Amino acid sequence: MPLATLDIRVVRGPVRYAALESFPSPAGAECVFLGRTRAETHPVHGDLASLDYHAYESMAESVLHELARQAVAQHGCLFVRLHHALGPVAVGQASVLVQAVCGHRDAAFASCRWLIDALKSSTPIWKREVWADGTTWAPGQSPPGGGTLRTQPPTSAPPAGGSAPHAKAKEPSA
Repeated sequence: MPLATLDIRVVRGPVRYAALESFPSPAGAECVFLGRTRAETHPVHGDLASLDYHAYESMAESVLHELARQAVAQHGCLFVRLHHALGPVAVGQASVLVQAVCGHRDAAFASCRWLIDALKSSTPIWKREVWADGTTWAPGQSPPGGGTLRTQPPTSAPPAGGSAPHAKAKEPSA
């Protein structure tokens, strides 16, 4: 089996889909998941303006690399791309890209689904919802303060001491 190519990045701002320049010759399937910020309305704080992502960056990249290696081992992926945004991502823009290339469609679909689910449950990346009138941490996140409503304007400082669901370590204080 040929060696797999991995393209793993944590990027500032929205992510963008990128077509493969050189498709692996033994591959017959490519599955792409592009997660975008959807329009929502909070019952108290109004319309969603953006999602603001924070991460323990070095650990996030390490976890993403490990997930990609697992997808290669479990599903025979020939190419895996995992890109995740940091900072603000407006409604309609993309925050996560998962791209899996495999020999057959079943493996490509299975690996893409497994990768996004594993990424969301194990990568130390936190999501803050920025509403017209206030901010909240997304449900299921563990930022400092237990996910309580934040009414101050968004800042670029990452959360201190919070952890992603099932993350192995906590982010150090900034």
